[in-house]
Amino acid sequence: MEVIILADADEIGRVAADAFGALLDRKPDAVLGLATGSSPLAVYDELATRCAAGQISFRQARGFTLDEYVGLPVDHPERYRNVIDTVFVSRVDFAPGAVQGPDGLADDIPAACAAYEEAIRTAGGVDLQVVGIGTDGHIAFNEPGSSLASRTRIKTLTRQTRVDNARFFGDDLDAVPTHCLTQGLATIMAARHVILVALGRSKAEAVHHLVEGAVTAMWPATILQHHPHVTVLLDDAAAQRLQLIDYYRETYLSKPDWQGI
Repeated sequence: MEVIILADADEIGRVAADAFGALLDRKPDAVLGLATGSSPLAVYDELATRCAAGQISFRQARGFTLDEYVGLPVDHPERYRNVIDTVFVSRVDFAPGAVQGPDGLADDIPAACAAYEEAIRTAGGVDLQVVGIGTDGHIAFNEPGSSLASRTRIKTLTRQTRVDNARFFGDDLDAVPTHCLTQGLATIMAARHVILVALGRSKAEAVHHLVEGAVTAMWPATILQHHPHVTVLLDDAAAQRLQLIDYYRETYLSKPDWQGI
């Protein structure tokens, strides 16, 4: 696990976008894992800017989103399929239909989850997965107590997650769905490279457990300690609970330019 502490979200966006660019240069038809939420927005902004400037292209790439609320209507602005279109997909040059997500309106939820897993496998697996982290250590919607071997499935959201997400629903907690479909922790672990972005003081405790704590289902993101290629991009506030913060800074400053992330 590589921990990189940067000045702000804009710098994080540039470093992550460099990784996307390097991947797409060597593999134009790469499979990308796309997260919603506030953490990756600076990454998507930087990628959209570079795409508009002709510096990067997604024409041959495919994408899979991490999760989806259950029961939100097709035209609901907070349906994650609509959110990812707004913040990223519509701003770059993906081919029509190249990005898909779990079907939160499916009549047969278990079958829809199995079909989503099969779609990822058929595409060749995810090359680069972007994730955020919740204040309680969840990634995607794998809440505390989730199986570390889990695959795409339905989950009940914790009250804390619903409170955190209420800002997207006019601060109306009752409007936040109670269930979601989410890629499992084993699904995320199958990606070849995972970039986790965390911003702000509210994420500091979760980041501390992620990087320096024990691997436990109570802090689901800690499973990433077992992944061979994880990059953790933090601002100063999110990094402030790390015991080895000076070491992480020194390591990044002395890293060879050719190595990338």
